[in-house]
Amino acid sequence: MWAASCLASCCAACACDACRTVVSGISRRSARIAYCGLFSLSLIVSWILREVAAPLMEKIPCKVRLRTHHSAQTALVVTGYAVVAVVMLWQAVFCLLMSDHWKTFQWLDDIVVLLFVACIIFQESLPIDYIAGINSFHTTPNREWFETDAVLRVSLGNFLFFTILAILMIGVKNQKDPRDSMHHGGWMMKIICWCLMVIFMFFLPNGIISFYETISKFGSGLFLLVQVVLLLDFVHSWNDKWVGYDEQFWYVALLVVSLVCYVATLAFNGLLFHFFTPSGQDCGLNTFFIVMTLILIFGFAVVTLHPSVGGSILPASVLSLYCTYLCYSALASEPRDYECNGLHKHSKAVSSGTLALGLLTTVLSVVYSAVRAGSSTTLLSPPSSPRAGSGKPLLPLDKVDEEEEKERSKPVSYSYSFFHLIFSLASMYSAMLLTGWSTSVGESGNLVDVGWPSVWVRIVTGWATAALFIWSQVAPILFPDREF
Repeated sequence: MWAASCLASCCAACACDACRTVVSGISRRSARIAYCGLFSLSLIVSWILREVAAPLMEKIPCKVRLRTHHSAQTALVVTGYAVVAVVMLWQAVFCLLMSDHWKTFQWLDDIVVLLFVACIIFQESLPIDYIAGINSFHTTPNREWFETDAVLRVSLGNFLFFTILAILMIGVKNQKDPRDSMHHGGWMMKIICWCLMVIFMFFLPNGIISFYETISKFGSGLFLLVQVVLLLDFVHSWNDKWVGYDEQFWYVALLVVSLVCYVATLAFNGLLFHFFTPSGQDCGLNTFFIVMTLILIFGFAVVTLHPSVGGSILPASVLSLYCTYLCYSALASEPRDYECNGLHKHSKAVSSGTLALGLLTTVLSVVYSAVRAGSSTTLLSPPSSPRAGSGKPLLPLDKVDEEEEKERSKPVSYSYSFFHLIFSLASMYSAMLLTGWSTSVGESGNLVDVGWPSVWVRIVTGWATAALFIWSQVAPILFPDREF
């Protein structure tokens, strides 16, 4: 028995060391892709919980009303031990997995321990009756409530994880800052902390989740604006790259792509009129949305082709197609019992398709922001790289130290704080997509991303896209002395 225990311990230690080595090696080469993978994992977990985990959510202890003094006291004791266990786990992870540069953040370890101790003292001071009713229900909620609650809790854990990283990375200017290595390394500890953070969100009071649901609607709006800025950056970069070739082939390619986008835009708008303004119904609101989109598309072309602006038709055509897609997405999100929604016969398929497109757009946005953020310079490499100093040096040691010092003094290639902030906002937006802006349960049963809030969010996003694009074309003329 003793031999088996020792063998198991050795195997576990070897496995942990191997995982740590692999994760560390990957992260130093492509930290941005690793963060994208972690965000994608959170979307997968949210999707699974939303689809199949409602029975499990109903059995979580924090969801059950504690009816007696004895049960409440037991729950309080168990919670206290759980907090102590988390502190011990944090200490073990922090001491075993940190590199030398992590010693700079010993203060962070002390703060975490103090916060957990404060939580224990706060819980001990609460009345038992308050603890008993922290997540109590007079009647058991329906299945859809548990699905929405699970998605919001996973999103909250993901949001807190990236928000903490965004705060920690404020003010990083060069690679010499120890936080540069923290951003690129320590992946085993990051993954463990991410998992713990998501798990413990399921033991928070419902009031906190409701508050997070409210602020997520505002955070989602901010992410949509960021998404628009990223799209504008993408189309302008695309146009500048092809124009920079200064060859007839690429000019013809620009013209062909622009024509294809405009033809697709006009055909798309024709389908919108067909499906969302049925004859015999008063569909003035839908007609207004579609006509307004066409006016904006016409405005794009006029502003871009104006001699004073001298813009390119490619960005205008791509933005026209995107605004039309937003209009369709808004109209498809109307409640299925609305007489002007011609897709009610295909409600489930359309709902799933809209959700898939929304999530795909979200993932593409965060991936593009990750790649775009560091595309201008070489990838950063932590000074504690296992390959550093291996083999025979090509330069004298004093020269090697001087070169390493110069390398570490280089400025970082992008804002780490803003990079993590995008993921925080994307966590909020993905939660709103999966829960239909928290209105799908009440309006459309088990459909997702359906309801009037979703409609107006997308319509306003389309208008904001148009305003930003027109401003990007007109601003250099209005303010010639400023650089845009």
